[in-house]
Amino acid sequence: MAAGEEQSREYLRRHRLPELLHRLGALLLFHRPERPREFLIQVLERVKAGRRAEGEYPFLMDEGNVDAMFSLLDVLGQGSIRPAQYR
Repeated sequence: MAAGEEQSREYLRRHRLPELLHRLGALLLFHRPERPREFLIQVLERVKAGRRAEGEYPFLMDEGNVDAMFSLLDVLGQGSIRPAQYR
């Protein structure tokens, strides 16, 4: 692999850019805003504020979604799930 390509991969990894771009794409598809560029700017501003501990980090799912998913896996209402269920 060429040195420039390796440096590029390291840059992407160090700044976690693939994860960020994946999350931004998922948010766009989930919310389908009329003005996607403005939406992305708002999301990135929230990420920036969240990193400064001035706001919440924008997640695709909220607590209600997580609770609903958990209840689907915890059909007996035990309050826990097995690792196999999680996977």
